[in-house]
Amino acid sequence: MQTNSPITASEMERRWSVARVVMADLGLDALVMHAREDWMGGYVRWFTDVPANNGYPRTVVFFADRPMVVVEMGAFGTDRLTDTAAGATRGVGRVLGTPSFHSIGYTVDYDTDLLLQALQGVERLGVLVPSALPHGMMSALASRFDLADATDALDRVKAIKSAEEISLIRQCAALQDKVFAEVCDFIRPGVSDRDVTSHAEAVGRRLGSDQGIYLGLSAPMGQPSRFMNRLFQTRTLQPGDHMSLLIEINGPGGLYLEIARTMVLGRADDHLLQAFENVRQAQDHTLSLMKPGTAPADIAAAHDVWMTSRGLPAETRLYAHGQGCEMVERPLIRRDETMPLAKDMCLAVHPGYDDGRVFAVICDNYMIEADGPGECLHRTEKRIFEL
Repeated sequence: MQTNSPITASEMERRWSVARVVMADLGLDALVMHAREDWMGGYVRWFTDVPANNGYPRTVVFFADRPMVVVEMGAFGTDRLTDTAAGATRGVGRVLGTPSFHSIGYTVDYDTDLLLQALQGVERLGVLVPSALPHGMMSALASRFDLADATDALDRVKAIKSAEEISLIRQCAALQDKVFAEVCDFIRPGVSDRDVTSHAEAVGRRLGSDQGIYLGLSAPMGQPSRFMNRLFQTRTLQPGDHMSLLIEINGPGGLYLEIARTMVLGRADDHLLQAFENVRQAQDHTLSLMKPGTAPADIAAAHDVWMTSRGLPAETRLYAHGQGCEMVERPLIRRDETMPLAKDMCLAVHPGYDDGRVFAVICDNYMIEADGPGECLHRTEKRIFEL
C-alpha cells in the first residue's frame, strides 16, 4: 500500500540518521512521540511518512538500534510484524493495535499498555513534547524509565530542511498559488463564504493537498473580514464586499505553507488599501532582519517598535513561524523562542492587525538562505485583488 506523494527512501534514511545522532548525544535507547491529527502532529509524520488522522491516537517508538514500533487504533490483539521497506510501514517493524478513543475515557490507557510492551528492554527513554502526551501515558513512562525531554534537540535538526524537503516546499507554494487563482475566478456576489472555502478545498485536494485549513469571512467595506472557520462561514457575498482568505494547506510529502490575500468584489476603499500597504511594509521589515544566527526574540521586539512608531498596534499573536510537517513549528518569531534562525529553515511571515474597520493581513513563506531570506516562495502578487 502506497501513500500520496511519498517521501523518498533516502530522505527517510536522512531523517532517521540525524535523529539517531541526537539520541546518541542524549544517551537515549528510544524516542516516544504521539499524535492524534496531522496538522500539528508532524513528529509522527516526519519519522514514519504517515500522519495520525481523525483524532485516532498514533504513538511511535523510534529505537536507536532497530525498526520502529507503532501503536495505533485497531482491533483488540493486533500485533503484526511489518515490512520495513513497504510504503506505509517504512522503518516500522511491528504494529500494535487496540480500539481506543480519546472520547471514551476508559480506553485511553489501552495505548499505554501496548506502548509499555513495546518498550521492554529500554532503559534511557526520550520523549517528544512530553506535556502534550496523555497524562496516563506520561505518568506510566515516568514511573518506569529514566526520561529525557528530547524535544528541543530534535526540533533543531527537524527545522533545517533537506534539498528534497525544499523542493516539496516550492511545489506546495505553487499549489497554493493555483488555489488562490481559482478562488479569484470563482468568487462572486451570491455565493456564501462556505461556497468559497469549499471551492478552495476542492481545488487543493485535486492538486494533491491532503489536509489543511481555509479561513475567512466576507464583510462589507468598512467592517473587518476576519479569519474564521467553516462553522462561521454562513454569510452571502454582496457587490462591494471584501474577503480575506487564508489558505494553509499541505502539499506533496505533507509539508505545510500558508498564503493570505484580500479580495474585493468591486473597488477597495483607501483605508483598506493603506492597511494592506502597512502590513506589506511590515513584512518587508521583518524579512530584512531574518538572517542566520538572529534571535527570534530580537526580531519580534524590532517588529513591535516598527509598528508602534507608525501608530500601529504591537503584535500579540504569532506573526511569523517555521513550517514543515507541522502547520506551526519552530522557530517562532516571538519573545519566548530560544532557537536562532539558520540557513534552510522555512518560515511563514504574516504581520497583521485589526482596527475595527479592517483586518489587515498578508502571508507568504520564505526559505532562509546564507545571507537572509530568498525570494518569496509564493508568486501571487502582493496586492488587494479587486475583482
